[in-house]
Amino acid sequence: MTPDWVLWAHEIQAAAQNGLVFAQNHYDQERYAQLQRLAVRMMAARSDTAVTRIADLFAGERGYATPKSGVRGAAFRDGKLLLVREIADGGRWTLPGGWADVGLSPAQNVVKEFREETGFIVTPRKLVGVLDNNRQGHPPAPFHIYVHYFLCDIVGGEATLSSETSEIAFFAEDALPDDLSHDRVTRGQLLRMFAHQRDDGLATDFD
Repeated sequence: MTPDWVLWAHEIQAAAQNGLVFAQNHYDQERYAQLQRLAVRMMAARSDTAVTRIADLFAGERGYATPKSGVRGAAFRDGKLLLVREIADGGRWTLPGGWADVGLSPAQNVVKEFREETGFIVTPRKLVGVLDNNRQGHPPAPFHIYVHYFLCDIVGGEATLSSETSEIAFFAEDALPDDLSHDRVTRGQLLRMFAHQRDDGLATDFD
């Protein structure tokens, strides 16, 4: 589970952001801005991210605060799971995916991410889960995140590296890499992908 201090920082940031939206005068705006600065200090105190970086992230958020949404896709070949090395995370392994883009459905987003990161064309077959990063054992993050995980079938294309990925490979369940991108995926989640691949009748997971 995500540490309490991260959850508190998320709640304070959301309350501050919402307060800035609905504040009626500059006194209230200053109070909510002070709360936002407190959330920045809490996140920076126990992370490797600079205060200025977190402050810029929070300042860039406008409107009513809601969790951010992402997608990840699991595709198999000969019983092995496709993973990519994520350049942005020092070349660690993860499922293809990323933030959900406006204008696309979750399923369309995962198709786009696969094409861009791997060169493969996929068809989403099943929604494996909608999971809350705060409850999945990921490292602390500045924002609250929900991720949609899809089981996908490869229907075309070929393995092609991109500006985001440095390697593409398929892994057996008993030979998963140790250097996973834990910000993006956990070993438990990968094992769950194998379980859903073996039994398409499993119910969708959710937090």
